[in-house]
Amino acid sequence: MLEKPEIEENRIITSLKGDYGLSVAELTFLPLGADQNTVVYRAAGSDKRNYFLKLRKEDFNEASVTIPYFLSQSGMKQVIPPLPTRTGKLWSALNPFKVILYPFIEGHDGFEHRLTFGQWVEFGKALKRFHSTAFPARLTTGIPQENFSPRWRDTVRAFYKRFEKETFIDPAAIEMAKYLKSKKSATMDLINRAERYAQKLKDQAQAFILCHADIHGWNLLIDKNGALYMVDWDTLLFAPKERDLMFIGSSPGDSGYSPQEEEAMFYQGYGQTDINQIAIAYYRYERIIEDLAIYCNQIFLSDQGGQDRQAAVENVESNFYPNGTIDKALLADLLLKDN
Repeated sequence: MLEKPEIEENRIITSLKGDYGLSVAELTFLPLGADQNTVVYRAAGSDKRNYFLKLRKEDFNEASVTIPYFLSQSGMKQVIPPLPTRTGKLWSALNPFKVILYPFIEGHDGFEHRLTFGQWVEFGKALKRFHSTAFPARLTTGIPQENFSPRWRDTVRAFYKRFEKETFIDPAAIEMAKYLKSKKSATMDLINRAERYAQKLKDQAQAFILCHADIHGWNLLIDKNGALYMVDWDTLLFAPKERDLMFIGSSPGDSGYSPQEEEAMFYQGYGQTDINQIAIAYYRYERIIEDLAIYCNQIFLSDQGGQDRQAAVENVESNFYPNGTIDKALLADLLLKDN
């Protein structure tokens, strides 16, 4: 969320004192991320330490904190564990939010601070460790399972029908509707490709594992000493491993490397593995469609958001830029044709 929410800071400070025993000297809103359900702050404690405060509403899943905590307790250094409350819970409640507190780590994301060769290898090793971990069933209850649903495809189709019938007043809505109408052919091609591969995957036997499901450069944190962390576990999903591996070589943003270079470095750490190219292609298309659907919901179903609204328009448009996510997604189809 890029704009400061309306929740009073005194409520947050009181909550941290009561639930965590933390006396806050200063609370600073951080305009980070595109998720409208997440608000983050830097909390300076009277203990002279800084903390990363996350407020999460609506679709909070306990596994988003218990899974990284378990990984950290198991010795995985590339995870930042949430701090427990006075009663030992990994979150507290502050209506309408869940409150999660972490140590604050100074650093940059994996696009702002491009990963080195060694960090790409470490990323591969860390993701393989996560993929290979046997989690207790009590921790994974409630985590959804992939079903190759047409939900997001149907959502985007429905918005295109609205574009043909409606006019909009809000500037962000006007701009987005005009832009997406100009990209209708490309968007429908994405939907058709995703639909075709979804059906093929439904017809295949799939091995599902626990996936992060959003593990691109913006969810990698590099600290000032070069240590790498995987962050933002809100999207956990049981799915084929390609749900995570599809980001390698196709992430949004500029990693500084070609897709082939990214893959070579990453798999040096991850290790040899069989890749289902149909699943890679499907997830790359479906992820773009999901983003389009979520941003359309944000722009056309609400007039809230301020700066977040313009950011949503820009994020939608960026998918269609040369060497953007769509061009990178199409590379998976080229590999399928080569095979």
